[in-house]
Amino acid sequence: MNWLTNFVRPKLRALVSKRETPENLWEKCPSCGQMVFHRDLQANHRVCSQCNHHFRLSPNERLTQLFDDGRYERIEVPEVAADPLKFRDSKRYTERLKESRAKTEEHEAMVVAVGHVGGLETVMAVQNFGFMGGSMGLAVGEALIKAAEEAISRDTPLVVITAAGGARMQEGILSLMQMPRSAIAVDDVRQAGLPYISILTDPTTGGVTASYAMLGDISIAEPGALIGFAGPRVIENTIRESLPEGFQRAEYLLEHGMLDLVVHRRDLRATLAHLLALLTGVEATGDIPPPTDLSLRPVTQLTESLTAQPPEAHLNEIVEAGDGSRPSEQ
Repeated sequence: MNWLTNFVRPKLRALVSKRETPENLWEKCPSCGQMVFHRDLQANHRVCSQCNHHFRLSPNERLTQLFDDGRYERIEVPEVAADPLKFRDSKRYTERLKESRAKTEEHEAMVVAVGHVGGLETVMAVQNFGFMGGSMGLAVGEALIKAAEEAISRDTPLVVITAAGGARMQEGILSLMQMPRSAIAVDDVRQAGLPYISILTDPTTGGVTASYAMLGDISIAEPGALIGFAGPRVIENTIRESLPEGFQRAEYLLEHGMLDLVVHRRDLRATLAHLLALLTGVEATGDIPPPTDLSLRPVTQLTESLTAQPPEAHLNEIVEAGDGSRPSEQ
């Protein structure tokens, strides 16, 4: 019996294929601790129905949610040196890259794509926090520059969705160089007269916050997103004071004028479509529902008002409301 139990039975079990059962039918919310069924989570845009916590999304999930009909085309970004400094800490930098690529099935921490939002062609660049914390290195810098160049060449708006712990330490000063390079790329988009919208998700910190994340013509954040430069513990240890409740969270930044909007994920596509219509003067088309958040209704009403009439009509309204003279006449 021992021979049968110890040798034959395991081999028979190995030969018989078991029914494959997904291991992630339930996901635990990191905020409230509740177990959420994966289908319910997907149906709710990966937002916890109990506490409203916004789970992190992969680039594919993000692009599918925001583009019309979930359709988009990826844009190839330039290749960069894999390990310019031959960096090694507890393991080689090249090993960390291999692990992140295997885990995320992405080549780097930023994905660039083009599609339509509300019928308007738009270029998007999305950071992937799952890839080495979304850290900004040479590859991310080149991807953002490529996104800006693509937006300019196509004469389309640029939307950047951030999720990063900051600059990539394994690339040293080369990663810090991406801060001014990305800022210049954003300015090129602005000089071309094209809208640039930044969407800050949890977390957006470090050099990313200090560069392109906060340069949007309109800056949007998801609820509860951690946004800052240094971490709260570092700040408290430096100033020797306790920080206010909610410090560095999206709602705190909105209250203190650092953001324009905090938008629930279910309303993000509709809000983005209306804002792009507002900034470009092109009416949004397709299935764009009004935001469920009543505080966002003025955005859609303003968009509908401005796109319904030519700019000259609105200028006349402003003149009539003032002293009757145009700016050029004063």
